Amino acid sequence: MNLCGIDEAGRGSIAGPLSVAGCILKKDIKDLNDSKKLTVKKREYLYEIIKENSYYHIVLTSSKTIDKLGLSLCMKNSILEIMQKLNTNNYLIDGNTSFKISNLEHQIKADQKIKEVSAASILAKVTRDNYMCDLSSLYLKYNFKNHKGYGTKEHIELIKKYGYSDIHRLSFNIKSLN
Repeated sequence: MNLCGIDEAGRGSIAGPLSVAGCILKKDIKDLNDSKKLTVKKREYLYEIIKENSYYHIVLTSSKTIDKLGLSLCMKNSILEIMQKLNTNNYLIDGNTSFKISNLEHQIKADQKIKEVSAASILAKVTRDNYMCDLSSLYLKYNFKNHKGYGTKEHIELIKKYGYSDIHRLSFNIKSLN
C-alpha cells in the first residue's frame, strides 16, 4: 500500500498562493526532512530528485481564492484534488486536522518523521518559493524574492509604504497594520 504524503507551504503568508503537494515515492530518497529544516540549496537539490523519483501533484491556490473561500476550504479542496490525482488507499497530512476528509490521516510533525510527507513539504515549499521569486519581478517594490510573502518586518513596512498589491490576502488581519 503506497503512502501519499501531503503538506503545504504558504498557509501563514500574507501574499501569494497557498501551495499544497502530495507525493508517493517510487524509491527511498536520502536526507529528506521538513523543508523548513533544510537549506535552500539542499531543498532545491532534493526537489529535483523527488520529482524524478515519485508520483506527485501540486496545487497552487491564489490569494483571491483564499480571500473568497477561506484558507480551510482552500486546503480541503487542494487535498481532495491531490487525492483524485494520486489514487491510493493511504493518505497522511502533516498537522493536527484531517479537514473532515474521512480517508485522510493526520500527524503532527509528520513532515519531520515520514519521508513521503517530508518530500511533499519540499515540493510545496520550493514550488511556492520559486513562484514568489518569479512574481518578484512584477512587484519589485515588495521584494517578494526576499520574504516570499510572509509577514516579516520588511514586508509589513513595504505594505505601510505602498499599500496592498493584488496578490495580498486582504482577508488576513495583520495586527501591525491596524
